[in-house]
Amino acid sequence: MPLVAVREPFSDPEWFYEVKWDGFRALAFIDGHHCKLVSRRGHAYRAWPYLNEEIAHWARCDAAVLDGEIVCLAPDGRSQFYDLLFRRERPYFFAFDLLSLNGKDLRGVPLRTRKQRLARIMPRARIQSRLRLVEHIEGAGVQFFKAACKHDLEGIVAKWAAGTYRPDGRTSWLKIKNPGYSQAEGRHELFEKRRPRGDHARWTKPILELR
Repeated sequence: MPLVAVREPFSDPEWFYEVKWDGFRALAFIDGHHCKLVSRRGHAYRAWPYLNEEIAHWARCDAAVLDGEIVCLAPDGRSQFYDLLFRRERPYFFAFDLLSLNGKDLRGVPLRTRKQRLARIMPRARIQSRLRLVEHIEGAGVQFFKAACKHDLEGIVAKWAAGTYRPDGRTSWLKIKNPGYSQAEGRHELFEKRRPRGDHARWTKPILELR
């Protein structure tokens, strides 16, 4: 599911609001004692084999597909993008959605139900695990965004609670970024320097899922 950027936060009782963790988006494919983390472009992440092992170990299921973010954390709990990018610290996997569980496709059920089932398979001893659940609040998007900006977070994500997980590029997920986020400074220039010559990414603008 892609995220569509909007400028202003909003409050709505039919929407969930989450912290936008600053890391690498990934799908976690769990099969027994094995796990594979795959990027948005379909490439397997190979830098953190121990994270694959911990996800498979701590998830309370036989098989699942999780959507989430690979994140490094500061001592105060905020995400640290450059620690992840330059492999300075061991990352966590923050799961925010459940696409499949024990062979059953859940993409057609509402987000509210998927999140309930996701919570059931998360590890009970969260402090000891690098598999974490992305929690949410309901309705209070404006207040939540103000709190995210106050604590210098990247922003928030808004998700329609009744929405399904669309395979066709349409989405009911929105991102509202903190305009004063300190870790965003200089990032565009950094990636321009790291990008191979002639590599022009092609972007498609997703269409909002209609209710």
